[in-house]
Amino acid sequence: MNAEQQLRADVLYKQQLTNLKLQGKRPATIDAYSRAVRRIIHHFDKAPDTLSTDDLKQYFAQLLNTHSWSTVRVDRNGLQFFFKHVLHREWEWLNIVKPQQNKRLPDILTPQEVGLLISFTHQLRYQVCFLTIYSLGLRLGEALNLTVGDIDSQRMLVHIRNAKGGKDRFIPLPRRTLYALRYFWQTHKHPRFLFPSHNRVVDNFMDRGGVQKAMRVVINECGITKSISPHNLRHSYATHLLEQGLDLRSVQHLLGHNSLNTTARYTHLTEISRKNTSQAINQLANELTLMWEMKV
Repeated sequence: MNAEQQLRADVLYKQQLTNLKLQGKRPATIDAYSRAVRRIIHHFDKAPDTLSTDDLKQYFAQLLNTHSWSTVRVDRNGLQFFFKHVLHREWEWLNIVKPQQNKRLPDILTPQEVGLLISFTHQLRYQVCFLTIYSLGLRLGEALNLTVGDIDSQRMLVHIRNAKGGKDRFIPLPRRTLYALRYFWQTHKHPRFLFPSHNRVVDNFMDRGGVQKAMRVVINECGITKSISPHNLRHSYATHLLEQGLDLRSVQHLLGHNSLNTTARYTHLTEISRKNTSQAINQLANELTLMWEMKV
């Protein structure tokens, strides 16, 4: 790319960032949609306004071979935004890359496997993180962003702030999880984060990659052959609550799903009957067999 094209590419990229902010997109969306533009600029080594439909087809054909469908979908949406709001051109992306029709169900851990996973995790911070994700049904980012002020030990609730879609929600806090969080906080006493970065120079929460790596290690050591990531703890939480008889609407609220249809994919495992939410969540945490002890 010559200097003129590089300047043009830089200007267009900055316009993408500006328009994403003006459209009120959340930080995670801004990062993903701007990364889509950076990726395609790097791939072709030229300004993105010079790309043809054939260029885009070639790009996505290669991307499908090297990246997950979620990455392809995000890049597709990010570039569609770029064409519409920066280049002011219509891009019929459905003719370039269509959504996959496969609807795969996630692997679910049994309560016994969850207990093994937590028990055999090597570091306390990851043990408590996994327990928190599972017993509150959180996304990984929601767990890592938890602050001291989010824990209401008087009402036994956790305030999940600015979650997916910019929504807040409250989740019942199992006493076992509260004691674990208190014990772990005593080891670092960070004024804000419950799961602070291990690097004390950086005032931020724990690294996502470190959590994911710790889970891969313990899954392998436990001999669990299912395809498991931290997010599967959330899936397991929802499934186990339904198996306990908690109603579908309550599980939808706990997970923060917009649509009941999203939650309903777990119902193939159990018949649904009504049960007290707080009772079900505490029972879920209490039934874990954990081979590690903490002093409160």
